[in-house]
Amino acid sequence: MDHKKLNAVIYAILAALFYAINIPCSKLLLNNVSPTFMAAFLYMGAGIGVGIMYIFHAKKEPRKERLGQEDIPYTLAMVGLDIIAPILLMIGVKLGSAANASLLGNFEIVATTLIAFGLFREKVSARLCGAISLITLASVILSFSGEGSFSFSLGSVFVLGATLCWGLENNCTRKISGKSTYEIVTIKGIGSGTGAFIVAMILGESIPGFSYMVLIMILGFVAYGLSIFTYIRAQKTLGAAKTSAYYAIAPFIGVLMSAVFLRERFTIMFIIALIIMILGTVLIVRDTLIHSHKHAHTHLITHTHDGSTHTHTIEHSHDHIHVINEGKHGHTHSAEELETAIGHRGY
Repeated sequence: MDHKKLNAVIYAILAALFYAINIPCSKLLLNNVSPTFMAAFLYMGAGIGVGIMYIFHAKKEPRKERLGQEDIPYTLAMVGLDIIAPILLMIGVKLGSAANASLLGNFEIVATTLIAFGLFREKVSARLCGAISLITLASVILSFSGEGSFSFSLGSVFVLGATLCWGLENNCTRKISGKSTYEIVTIKGIGSGTGAFIVAMILGESIPGFSYMVLIMILGFVAYGLSIFTYIRAQKTLGAAKTSAYYAIAPFIGVLMSAVFLRERFTIMFIIALIIMILGTVLIVRDTLIHSHKHAHTHLITHTHDGSTHTHTIEHSHDHIHVINEGKHGHTHSAEELETAIGHRGY
């Protein structure tokens, strides 16, 4: 492995690590902060942090990559869903264990794929169908896993509700994924954070102290902002599919951190669900890497548009979807867009 690819792999692993700290750290902070304000400041931290990065990047970005009037409906839907989803997730994390929430978050893969199949007629491979079945089974086990976890309490309902919102949000974001990643994340963060802040005020929740605000915003910038930044850096060298494969370790890092730092104990049912979830993730990674290999044997087509020359890699097959635990990142690829960077678990 050459130095450039090694750096890209490190970036991909860092992206997974940065996102994985979200739930365990949030679990600790939720002892002193309400779930809605927690969600608000997490997203504000990401939006403001990436927005500052965007200031230095904007001059290098082509104007055609910026969001336009035709993108408004999907942008509004994206922001609205990103107001609801993190609030549901934080409530679920507060009510249950961080380890369970990390694994249940993988149900976003199922939600994203089924919505893409049902509403957008995306093709789903047999291998991905098998992975979806395993992840669904593991999620059911986690929801009924007895004492010490969700036991099909409101916690599991809230986490699964968050994954459904993010599944729909991933498909909305797909429609604008060819535009500026920095701009999309900045709008997501500031827009959704402001929306959640307003909801918290309406609910009459107590505003956290300044020190907690700062800690949460730093966590949001790292878990969402830096995670996306390092993911994009990795993708430039590895491509979308291989980067997604490395990123699939994120939920398992979250489980490990929950055990080490939060001293959470795992039940037998949790361990069974964990094994099933790992098998499902392996199937997804294999499905992704197989398609990635196919991409390496495609055609290069160069054309000129709006005074700029573009080179696209396309293949003879129709559109297809790869969804890899995003969430924060569900990633989609089509014959027109093989290198999309949006869809990170909640981003």
